[in-house]
Amino acid sequence: MTNAEKALALHEKWNGKFETTPKMDISTREDLALAYTPGVAEPCKVIAKDKEAAYKYTIKANTIAVVSDGSAVLGLGNIGAHAAMPVMEGKAVLFKSFGGVNAVPICLDTQDTEEIIKTVVNIAPAFGGINLEDISAPRCFEIEERLKELLDIPVFHDDQHGTAIVVLAGIINGLKVTGKTKEECRVVVNGAGSAGIAITKLLLTYGFKNVTMCDKSGILAKNSEGLNWMQESMMNVTNLEQKHGSLADALKGADIFVGVSAPNIVTAEMVSSMNKDSILFAMANPVPEIMPDVAKAAGAKVVGTGRSDFPNQVNNVIAFPGIFKGALEGRATQITEEMKLAAALAIANLVPDDELSDTNILPEAFDPRVADVVSQAIKALIK
Repeated sequence: MTNAEKALALHEKWNGKFETTPKMDISTREDLALAYTPGVAEPCKVIAKDKEAAYKYTIKANTIAVVSDGSAVLGLGNIGAHAAMPVMEGKAVLFKSFGGVNAVPICLDTQDTEEIIKTVVNIAPAFGGINLEDISAPRCFEIEERLKELLDIPVFHDDQHGTAIVVLAGIINGLKVTGKTKEECRVVVNGAGSAGIAITKLLLTYGFKNVTMCDKSGILAKNSEGLNWMQESMMNVTNLEQKHGSLADALKGADIFVGVSAPNIVTAEMVSSMNKDSILFAMANPVPEIMPDVAKAAGAKVVGTGRSDFPNQVNNVIAFPGIFKGALEGRATQITEEMKLAAALAIANLVPDDELSDTNILPEAFDPRVADVVSQAIKALIK
């Protein structure tokens, strides 16, 4: 039986990856009277006077919504709300398993920006945070920004920021391994969608000075055709020399490559044209932009991918459970840029300097320290 066949059989057996379980037994009339009517009226009356009391008397304190419209699901694309549900269920399981955070999958049968924003605002009273998932660019940028303005609970698009945080953590340690500095490095980010833009923003925030973005058309510049509004804004802070050309041209003399794009688009010759001891994060899934052995043979020092069968897996599960754990416990109203940087540094610091190597720059997803370390970093910045 192949992995695909096993996965399908298990999903049929599970009939959904989790279930709701009450915290109390209802086996007597008194139990019923306390958990439901008439006892339930008492917390309702308290919350009616002060909605903040919902954090004390309901699941809001430790529950988030995992919200998707099914428009950009994993590598499957726009498969719609129904087909997105197994992924959102899986995400909910990861939140609980790795961060102790309750999560409810909510797949919306609309891809209209205004409808999505209105729906999330309307369901927000039940939740302590909103995790946006698998929503296509550029709509995801507007949806997140608008929801952050409208809601007083944290809103986080994991495809953007979770990816960016883990990439930055890996690069921080990659710099230690190679002896390079962020100020001197030339960075190329290939893929100008939600993840690529968020990665670029966070790298710039961290202090990288020279970042160039590329997509399937090659190097992106201010006068490139077909840019969306978010890509246009990124051209004010990237490719400051306004270079043009192909991805191969961009990689000549570069120190770091970050790929969130397509399989097998980086060649050994491209890697050889980069500076000595280059760092490559080739994260296209399941087939990366270049296979690690090929990149290493061509001169790369540090190579990471999105796969679990190679060293240096860039896995969002290292970030998002701890981020929401900290945000919920600290009652944050939003996830700030400071918090993202703090999370990346916390993750990077979990690998001691004496254990750092070209094949060990990130903690394992199953490292039990990760969620707590990240959550503490988040809580330390909540005012």
